[in-house]
Amino acid sequence: MTSEVHPRRRVLGGLIAAGGALVVGATAHASADPGSGTASRVEADGATGRATGATVVLVHGVFADASGWNAVTARLLEAGHQVLAPAHPLRDLDGDSAYLSSVVATLPGPVILVGHSYGGEVITNAARGHDHVKALVYVAAFAPDEGESALRLAGRFPGSELEGALVTRPLPGGTDADGYIDPAKFHRVFAADLPRATTRVMAVSQRPGSLNGLSGASGVPAWRTVPSWYVVAGADRVIPPALQRFMAERARSRTVEVEGASHVVMMSHPDVVVRQITAAYRATR
Repeated sequence: MTSEVHPRRRVLGGLIAAGGALVVGATAHASADPGSGTASRVEADGATGRATGATVVLVHGVFADASGWNAVTARLLEAGHQVLAPAHPLRDLDGDSAYLSSVVATLPGPVILVGHSYGGEVITNAARGHDHVKALVYVAAFAPDEGESALRLAGRFPGSELEGALVTRPLPGGTDADGYIDPAKFHRVFAADLPRATTRVMAVSQRPGSLNGLSGASGVPAWRTVPSWYVVAGADRVIPPALQRFMAERARSRTVEVEGASHVVMMSHPDVVVRQITAAYRATR
């Protein structure tokens, strides 16, 4: 049941975890049940049957891929939304943001950008220069301010267990490495509220992030001028919940918190995430 009220390489673990936006008004704090809520339906073009509202772009983070959005995607499609869940390179913040920006540039009409984990950093930068990006939705995600990196942010609050779980594999040339979560620790650190049968598969199919590449400083954040929403994962062992709350409050995001939710709250509590996306959609109309 959801109720609303007013609103750490050492720290590198928080960076690799990765992933805010101006909204006037009260924020919300909520605990949620995974089985509650559905997206509202949107209008469709009578001639084509195609939804006529905003395109929802779902952006994954490190240690994951676009399949992490499957449950959210299914619900959004069922509700009639236009959805795109692209894979992005996970090489460096500037390059990943430029890639997503190029995708956004091809989309007509309003766009809602949704980022999980490091994907939050990407949408924070990729949205700049696109007037048709009408909302940002952060899902257990980094929402950096200008000059910040996830590395810097993750050191502000205790609670991340990623540092002790991180394993690396050198890249050619010897000047960089990819970071992974130790499969033996993946369930506890990344997705403790999912079945172990599921997380065993996720652990061996991780998409790594480049350690050097992911340390880049963020630019001017889109959340200063674009309204934002946030889903805080209350039992996140990758990005500490206290950090998530700090970033959401700073960005003046409309926020819900899911008590007991792991870092992959979009998989364990997809309906809560869909409700936040739906709220952002309604605000674009």
